[in-house]
Amino acid sequence: MAIKQLTPEQVHTMSLEEKDTWWLKNVYRGDMPQLTLRSAITGMLLGAFLSLTNVYIGARTGWSLGVGITSVILAFGLFKVLSRLGLGRDMTVLENNAMQSIATSAGYINAPLFTSLAAYSMVTTTIIPMGRAMIWMFVLAILGVLFAFPMKKRFINDEQLPFPEGMAAGVVMDALHESDEKEGLFKAKLLLGGGLLSAALELLRDDKVMRALFALKNIPHYYDELLYNGRFADLLKRWGLTPSLRGVPLNELTIRFDTSLIFVATGGLMGIRTGVSLLLGGILNYWVLAPLLIQHGIILPRNGHYGFGQITIWALWGGVACMTTSSLYAFFSKPKVILDAFKGLSRKGGSRDVLADIELPVKLSIIGVPIVGAVVVVLGELWFGISWWLGIIAVPLVFIFSLIAVNSTAITAITPTGALGKLTQLTYGVLAPKNITTNLMSAGITAEVASNTANLLMDIKPGYMLGGKPRHQALGHVLGTIAGLVLSVPVWYLVLIQGDIGRYGTEKLPVPSALTWKAVAEVLMKGLDFLHPTAKSAVLVGAIVGVVVEVTKQLTKNRFPLSAVALGLAFILNFTDIWSMFLGSFVFWLLDRRAVAWHRRREQEARMSATGPGGLVEAPPPAPVKRPWYALAAENTEAICAGVIAGGSLMGIGLSVLGVLVLPDVLEAASFGKALGQLLGIVPR
Repeated sequence: MAIKQLTPEQVHTMSLEEKDTWWLKNVYRGDMPQLTLRSAITGMLLGAFLSLTNVYIGARTGWSLGVGITSVILAFGLFKVLSRLGLGRDMTVLENNAMQSIATSAGYINAPLFTSLAAYSMVTTTIIPMGRAMIWMFVLAILGVLFAFPMKKRFINDEQLPFPEGMAAGVVMDALHESDEKEGLFKAKLLLGGGLLSAALELLRDDKVMRALFALKNIPHYYDELLYNGRFADLLKRWGLTPSLRGVPLNELTIRFDTSLIFVATGGLMGIRTGVSLLLGGILNYWVLAPLLIQHGIILPRNGHYGFGQITIWALWGGVACMTTSSLYAFFSKPKVILDAFKGLSRKGGSRDVLADIELPVKLSIIGVPIVGAVVVVLGELWFGISWWLGIIAVPLVFIFSLIAVNSTAITAITPTGALGKLTQLTYGVLAPKNITTNLMSAGITAEVASNTANLLMDIKPGYMLGGKPRHQALGHVLGTIAGLVLSVPVWYLVLIQGDIGRYGTEKLPVPSALTWKAVAEVLMKGLDFLHPTAKSAVLVGAIVGVVVEVTKQLTKNRFPLSAVALGLAFILNFTDIWSMFLGSFVFWLLDRRAVAWHRRREQEARMSATGPGGLVEAPPPAPVKRPWYALAAENTEAICAGVIAGGSLMGIGLSVLGVLVLPDVLEAASFGKALGQLLGIVPR
C-alpha cells in the first residue's frame, strides 16, 4: 500500500486541525495490532544486541549508528521465517514499527558512556558506579520523552518535516509488509537493489577488510587508498601532487572524494533546499574561511596537521549560533501551533484536539518535566557536585537545545550532540568558571536529553506515516531504554573498563568523543578569552543570519530557497559528507524535474488527442504507457534511498563489530603468515 502523504501545497496551506483531521481519516490504523507482547520482546532483544554494537563503535569512533532500519529488516526476516515454519505468523507493519521504536531507543541510550560519563571519569580519575550510571542515563532518557511530545505537534503534524532516517524506516516497512501488492513488490525490489549496491560498496571501501585482502593477496597497499575512505589525496601525494587552498592541502580541509552512498541517499531524502544550503555553508567554511584563518594563524594545527577537529574549534560557534536563533524564531513565530499543543489542559482551552485520545497528553509533559527535572537537579548535586541553581538552569537550556537538535535531525538525520554539548560547556564556562566537573556534566544533561528528544521524534515519524499510535511509541521508547541499559552498561563496565580507569584513551578504549569533551572543558577553564575575536564575531554574524533567513522564508511564504539550520549545520560537518548530501539532493531533484516534464507532455498529448476538428470529442481512455526510468526513480525516491541507507547501515554495523572483534587478529595472522612464507621461501620477498 502506497504511503498517503499531504502534498507540499497542502502542508503550507492547511491548518494544524485540518492536517490532524486528514491524518485521522486517511492514515490512522488504530485497529491494527501494534505494541504487542511479541513486538515488545523482539524490540527489547534486538535493541539490546544492537546497543552492544554501538558500545563498541562509540568507544572506537565516538559515533553512534542508527539501528532503526536494521531492526526493521531483522524483525521482518525473523517472523517471515517463523511463519513459513508454522511457528507463528507474520508481524503487522505497525507491530514492526512499535518494535523499531524500542530497538532504536535501546541503540542510542548508551551514548553517555563514551561521552560525558567517560570524560568525567578521566577528569576525576574515578569510575562512576555502574548502578549510578544506569539511573542517571534512564532519568535523562525519560526527560527527553517528556520534551519530545509537545514538539511533535509542530515538527511532525504541522510542518511535516522529513526526518530522513525515520522516513526511510517507514518506507522500508511499507515496502516489506505490503509486498503482496504489485506496487509494494516493485518498491521492495528497489529497496533490495539499493541495499545490495550500498552494502557491496561499504564492503569494498572498508579499511580493515581491504587491508586484510591486500595482505593476503600480496597486492601493493597504495591501491587501496583510492578505494576506501576517500584517500584520493593521499594517492596524489605519492605522485607528487598536493592540491591545496592558500597552501593548505585539500585533504586537511576535509575536501576529498568519498565512495559511500549512505550520505548521498540521505541527501535524496532531505531535498534540494537543504542540500543547497549545506553546500553553500560548506563552501563558505572550508573553501573560504578556513584557509584564510589558517593562513593568518587563527586556526592552529595539531601534531602538524589541521583537519576537521581543528577547523571545528573555530567554526562551530558561528554555526551553532545560526542554528540557535533560526530554531528559536521558527518555533515562537507560530504561536498558534504552540497554543494548540496545550489545548485541553483546561475546560477553557478552546476547541478539542482531534488527536487527544491517541497522542501522549501534553499535561503529562507539563507535570512531568518539572518533576523529572527536579530529580536531575538533585542527582546532579549529590553525585556530580553540580550546584542546584546551575542544575535548574540546565532544564530550560534543554528546551532550547532540543529545538536545535530536532530541527537538524528533521532535515538531515544528523543530531549535532557534540556541538550542543560544547555550547553548554561554553555557557557553564561563564556561569561556573574553573569548575570542570560542572562543565562536563551539565553539558551531558543538555546534550543527551536533546539527543533523546530528537531521536524519539525520528522514531515517531514512521509511525505517523503508517498510522500508528503515538502513545505506543512513547512506551516503546521507555522499554527500549531499559533494554539498552540492562545489557550495554554491564558490558561497558565488566568487559571494556574492567575496573581500570587507565584504559580510557588507550588503543583498546580510545573514546575520542570523551577526549574532545575533556579537552574543551580544560580549555574553558582558562576563561572565555580563549575565543579569538573572529570567533566572537562569527557568533554575532551567525545569530543574525539565522533570524534573517527565517524571516525571509516567512515573508516569501516558504519560497526562499535556503535553510538556516542547514547553513549552520554545515559549519560542524566535514565537507566530504556535505558534498555527498548535496549530490544526493541534486540528483533526485533533477530526476523529479525531468519526471514532471514527462508527465506534463503526457497530459498535453492526452488533451490534444481528445480534441477533434469540431472541438472536444469522445475519446477512449488512454492506453497504459510505460514510464521511463527517471519517472520511476522520482516516484520511488524514498524506496531507493531507504534501501541504500539500510544496506549500508547493515554492512557498516557488521563491519564495525567485525573490525573490533575479528579483523585485527586476521590482519595480524595475515602479516605473520606472509612473514613466515617469506622466511620459508614460499612467498617472494
